[in-house]
Amino acid sequence: MINRSSLPSLLKLIKDFPSVALLGPRQVGKTTLAKAIIKTSKRDSVYLDLEDHDDFNALANPKLFFTQNRNKLIVIDEVQRKPELFPALRSEIDAHRKPSRFLLLGSASVDLLKQSSESLAGRIIYKELSPLSFNEVKDKYSMERHWLRGGFPEAVAARNAELWRLWQQSFVRTYIERDLPMLGLSASPHDVNRLLHMLAYNNGQVLNKSEYAKTLSLSVPTISMMIDYLSNAFLVRLLQPFSTNAKKRIIKTPRLYLRDSGMLHFLLNVKDANSLLKNPKAGFSWEGYVIEQVIEKTGDDRDYYYYRTQDGTEADLVICSHHTPEIIVEAKMSSSPSISKSLFNSMEDLKVKKGFIVIPGSGISFPLSKNVQVNSLDVFLEKKI
Repeated sequence: MINRSSLPSLLKLIKDFPSVALLGPRQVGKTTLAKAIIKTSKRDSVYLDLEDHDDFNALANPKLFFTQNRNKLIVIDEVQRKPELFPALRSEIDAHRKPSRFLLLGSASVDLLKQSSESLAGRIIYKELSPLSFNEVKDKYSMERHWLRGGFPEAVAARNAELWRLWQQSFVRTYIERDLPMLGLSASPHDVNRLLHMLAYNNGQVLNKSEYAKTLSLSVPTISMMIDYLSNAFLVRLLQPFSTNAKKRIIKTPRLYLRDSGMLHFLLNVKDANSLLKNPKAGFSWEGYVIEQVIEKTGDDRDYYYYRTQDGTEADLVICSHHTPEIIVEAKMSSSPSISKSLFNSMEDLKVKKGFIVIPGSGISFPLSKNVQVNSLDVFLEKKI
């Protein structure tokens, strides 16, 4: 099993809070991580999977079950399948409040788990689990393999490209036909599938709901609803634009990225590394991949934006602390990039003193100027930023 970098911080949260929710897409490794926590924890534990009929029925009387297991860490998997649990969880925590009571695993964001955020306010802490990052797999898999296949454990570990594509096909179909409707999405699976392919084709572009609606013969509100559900299911990222300068005419619409590069490549019908490099969307794929790896590594204590003005100045990723821009990251496929006018102007506009151009490869690091460095992704991810 690949060690997850989030395990130590998750163990600390469980030690400090009565209830912790581990949220992330299906098949991302939440159950495996929870079982590692059970094994590591010094407390007795009980594990329930709400997709299992018997486990689901074990919570027919949640108050009784919680009372009987008060001295155990109760792990509830796929908690979104039983939203009526949340008021009972609140009552139990209030009656017997101490750390390490509950670990809840869910495949939906806090926005979709509204009952949890309302019922458990002040009683729960949320932690997101993303697909395996390159930092987590670099001792086992190459960056090229991870970029092509993405970070879902079964996808990156598949014995060959055919099995990887079969896994992706099953994953996408299950989400479209079962998981998203179960979370409340009322759109037809056919329309969701068409939208996903369109989003893949436009990966990394400024979101244009009107154009998508026109192309798919759907209403803008329907497109908005579907994108909201895809975002809340952790499948797409809406990267917001950075804007504080009223004198600049700033693009104010988010960019949309499919978060897992393997899912993106499946939807683009990319079959192997060679076809990826020849694909006209490879540059946008690399950009999205770099953004996900940087955000996963840097964590929740920073804010992330892109920057673009109407005169064409833009930056792929602006890393901020307390809404103050500190670092600009540009993702480029070139092995010998230069400082573009756009990067120079972005750093000047935002008063940023550190810029990085992140490229494929391994062990690459050289300066282009006093304030701009070229790094391969592996080198950049080792930096303390």
